[in-house]
Amino acid sequence: MKIQQAVKEANRPFELRLGKDHQLKQPLVLVFGNRYALENEAMFEEVRTLFPEGHLVFGSTAGEIVGESVLEGTVTLTAIAFEKSHFLVKSKNVKDITDDYSLGKSLFDEFPKEGLRHVFLVSEGSTVNGSALINGFQRDALNKTSLSGGLCGDDDRFERTLASYNEKPKEGEIVAIGFYGESLEITSANYGGWTPFGPERIITKSKNNVLYELDGQPALDLYKRYLGDKAKELPTSALLFPLSVRVDESDNPIVRTILTIDEEMNTMTLAGDVPEGSRVQLMMSTVDDIAEAANIAAQYAMNDRKTAPELAILVSCVGRKLVMDQRTEEEVEEVISVIGDKAAVTGFYSYGEMAPFAGEESCKLHNQTMTLTLFSE
Repeated sequence: MKIQQAVKEANRPFELRLGKDHQLKQPLVLVFGNRYALENEAMFEEVRTLFPEGHLVFGSTAGEIVGESVLEGTVTLTAIAFEKSHFLVKSKNVKDITDDYSLGKSLFDEFPKEGLRHVFLVSEGSTVNGSALINGFQRDALNKTSLSGGLCGDDDRFERTLASYNEKPKEGEIVAIGFYGESLEITSANYGGWTPFGPERIITKSKNNVLYELDGQPALDLYKRYLGDKAKELPTSALLFPLSVRVDESDNPIVRTILTIDEEMNTMTLAGDVPEGSRVQLMMSTVDDIAEAANIAAQYAMNDRKTAPELAILVSCVGRKLVMDQRTEEEVEEVISVIGDKAAVTGFYSYGEMAPFAGEESCKLHNQTMTLTLFSE
């Protein structure tokens, strides 16, 4: 595996930071960047000029991760040439298919299944129901292909997100990267570090990822009551107080953050499903808890690995970044302290993370976690 990394700041050209001597043939090029920067008409052509034969995957972010650094307002580029394995990239738009489950199913059906080891998703993050998208990929119980990825971000603006494959970044795009090869070792994991508080509520009315009522009361009204003065800052302030959702007593709780609110309908739209009958609590966290959780996530991803990782794709939640503030890089440093400093590290801050719970095979949509996917050949 040969890897190059570069960073583009403001109106400057890309500055190469890793792999200066590598010659890459038809590499996978992951381009994660600020939404405003990706909207620049010249951005796509600039990357295409650097990698004329590259497979270019773009995704907008709420912050960029490269090496030990967490950046803002930049564009990061990680180009990977696999030496013993290969990949295939497919994409669709939410406008192509009426529901997110069918979208996931349709995308997965486009991949030849023989030798398919893993699929990594770079998904639009503004409107998609990430849970339904994942379920579409995993509809077949016999499907053993592992899955991870993230929902694109737009800082804390929540206006729109962008993604694309081999074209200019645009809204509504879902990009899936399939990895093939017997020599590949790919592991993924996540961990949050958030603590529930306050009374447990029951979801009495919801539809997919739209929450209407808690304990028979309008959900948005009740949530605002808990937030107090911070309710004026919704939906941004919701990132500091996500919801713990437990569908069944035997299940791990899933964290959900609010993407949008509807004042007229008195509802909240979350990044993934919130089934009726589920139990819900507010959550909060501290800087130290989040940093420790990143360390735990990395330990989970390294468990039982036979080879040292050569590439790490980190997807962390924008809510964690808001809590960490000037100490955000500490969670990336915690990951590197566990996986080692030989792996090239890239990634982004997201509106949702995709990975299995520790010890499980099926992927779930998470919020407020550090998720990492480790690759080696």
